[in-house]
Amino acid sequence: MKRRDFIIQTSAVTALTLTGFGLSSLGKPNTKRITILHTNDTHSHLDTFPQTDAKFPNQGGAAKRATIFNKIKAENPNTLILDAGDMFQGTPYFNYYGGELEIKIMNMLQYDAGTIGNHEFDNGVNGLAEQIAKADFDIINANYDFTNTLMSGLTKPYNVFIKDGIKIGIFGLGVKLDGLVNKSEYGETVWNHPVEIAQDMTRILKNDLKCDVIICLSHLGYNYGEQSQMVSDLDLAAKTKNIDLIIGGHTHTFLEKPTVVLNAEGKEVIINQVGCYGVRVGQIDFYFDELNNKTTTARVINVK
Repeated sequence: MKRRDFIIQTSAVTALTLTGFGLSSLGKPNTKRITILHTNDTHSHLDTFPQTDAKFPNQGGAAKRATIFNKIKAENPNTLILDAGDMFQGTPYFNYYGGELEIKIMNMLQYDAGTIGNHEFDNGVNGLAEQIAKADFDIINANYDFTNTLMSGLTKPYNVFIKDGIKIGIFGLGVKLDGLVNKSEYGETVWNHPVEIAQDMTRILKNDLKCDVIICLSHLGYNYGEQSQMVSDLDLAAKTKNIDLIIGGHTHTFLEKPTVVLNAEGKEVIINQVGCYGVRVGQIDFYFDELNNKTTTARVINVK
């Protein structure tokens, strides 16, 4: 597995030049820009941390996140807001409302799509179904088979969003539940291997639906080491093809800049994760020139 870091462009913005393309087109008026804003593992942290908090003083909170989202969407209407799972569990809001408040606030923040984390099962698969039904945004997961549960029909394996004529295909993957979540909580949910599912999803999105960008919303975890049997985002990127961006979650990994991995065809895959508790927002910008060649920039936004 080969990895390389982004090239530092400024103290606030990191930039990647994708193989074969340059950054010279970014300033041209006919360049199309697609912005991806993303969060993960917010864990019911809807309020700003108090000033006295030892780790995140005066950081996070849904209201501050809304301000960031609204500002960036005003600058570029061609923006998608995505979440990589574990919306639930972590504050009394979840204990009292069972996830309803988290979903309603994400509706208000105008998320476009999210995937399912292991903590979404903390009130059981039936409790998850009750809350997911209230989402105005797509719940995307391709490797959980919910056929024999109340979640059946409430998720999509993938969706395609079109912004300024650019087709963005998004699919979702979740972590193996056995050994992590009580059987009584996930019930008859069947976990399918994420690498095999990703190969199916990318074939559909790239070959059949002709997507210009393919994004995986992953709650697999960033990295577990070479000896682990767990499938991580690094593994997924290296063993598949046609994924442009993996937005990760689960391991609460604070990446200062995205990681780039070479996929099964030797092409670059961007992997990003912004920690936990809503104290950071990730921003990835795809720029397309008149020939549909793409370049990418990225930054981490501190929610404060």
